[in-house]
Amino acid sequence: MNIPDEALEALLRAALNTRGRLTRQRALYLTLREAILSGRLKADSLLPGSRALAKALTVSRNTINAALEQLTIEGFVARERQGTRVLMLASNAEEVQAPTVALAQRVNALPRGATRHSPVFTFTPGLPAVNYFPMATWRRLTERVWREEGSRLLGYGDSAGELRLRRAIARHLALARGIHCEAEQIVITEGAQEALLLCVHLLCDPGDSAWVEEPGYNGAKSAFLAAGLRVSGIPLDDEGMLLPPDLPLPRIMYTSPSHQYPLGYVMSAARRLQLLEAARKSGSWIIEDDYDSEFRYHGDPVPAMLGMLPHPPVVYLGTFSKTLFPSLRIGFMVMPPALIQAAAPVIGSLLRGGHRSEQLALAQFVEEGYYARHLAAMRRLYRTRQEVLRETLMNELTVPYHLLGGEGGLHVTLSVPGINDRELVREAQKYHLAPHALSRFYLSPSRESQGLVLGFGNTSASLFPSAVRTLNNLIERHLDGKG
Repeated sequence: MNIPDEALEALLRAALNTRGRLTRQRALYLTLREAILSGRLKADSLLPGSRALAKALTVSRNTINAALEQLTIEGFVARERQGTRVLMLASNAEEVQAPTVALAQRVNALPRGATRHSPVFTFTPGLPAVNYFPMATWRRLTERVWREEGSRLLGYGDSAGELRLRRAIARHLALARGIHCEAEQIVITEGAQEALLLCVHLLCDPGDSAWVEEPGYNGAKSAFLAAGLRVSGIPLDDEGMLLPPDLPLPRIMYTSPSHQYPLGYVMSAARRLQLLEAARKSGSWIIEDDYDSEFRYHGDPVPAMLGMLPHPPVVYLGTFSKTLFPSLRIGFMVMPPALIQAAAPVIGSLLRGGHRSEQLALAQFVEEGYYARHLAAMRRLYRTRQEVLRETLMNELTVPYHLLGGEGGLHVTLSVPGINDRELVREAQKYHLAPHALSRFYLSPSRESQGLVLGFGNTSASLFPSAVRTLNNLIERHLDGKG
């Protein structure tokens, strides 16, 4: 031992005197462990006997023995007839350097995640008006679920999600989206992102090709790139995703036809049927993300692709993050009968179930009409906010811009040529404004357009005039070359 007995006793005594809330046993164990790892206690050295240490430190022998026993279990020391011996370790901390970290190439290719601010900044896209959510009703339903179900909720549930919620979703889809499906075709996921990952696991192998809208939702790009797919960005026109004549159809294509994100276009019926027919002939699959179709402010609801033809090659994704609140983390996917029949045996290997109380509370929220009433109230609120924002933009923006989309959803998109939108967004955050840069939704830098995506769902209309004036000043500075 390269620490004399007296020095070791002093080291342990200091640890006991400064242990705070640690037990004596824990303080002694940690100090001895650190001395071994640092090399102060060398391999093959013998520690003083437990009786001698207990007497020197004025603690019980049981405390000493318990600390030594833990070190023995973890392989730092061995308790032998001659005493407690420090074991040889592969290396000590003085020789170990932090490893060089190299992430997988496909991870480095992922889009950068958006910054989340708390409290939420003005114009943050994708956030509903959470302060309008009926908390008292939700709390009552949650408490009822726990009273009725009790400890049964503490175990794993069905990996596809609670059957009661799947039945409630099936009824809602039939009424609201024209999708007629059985509850067994629905799988509950932890938000739409997990649904995307599940689609990839079920339908794709590494190296398969995938199409995403250009510009489009970064979550889809992340799911596809992380799975090792070859991802291509497909341009849009005002009817939706174009079918490139010079590219073979991919294994999987992602689209948000009811309200394209972020441009807001609605895919025409002709374009939907064209995509469906092309996918059917080539054996491709379409992922239809219906993330906020409940909020359409003019005209009839746009029918889902899944309900347009019999046996469509479509997996339909939905989420409650936009209609209720994001931290609920409940989404769902609807698979055609043939796909769910093939996938059912492996769903349990890919999903574990969970959030059972929240799923059952949500089922009751839908069954008892609270969901439909909340949607109606939010539709009125968001329609008003969108109208006020459009008017405010018209009155307060003096710079050249073009307003894209705007028939529904929780955001509007401005095309603003001549700015560096990512730099402008960083500057806007200093004023507690959080629009997204339009350019960050492009896969190919050569196709990037500059602009801003403004969320209005969780922003009071009273804040619009001052916020838009601030954005106008920032844009003017960029156009003048001072940004």
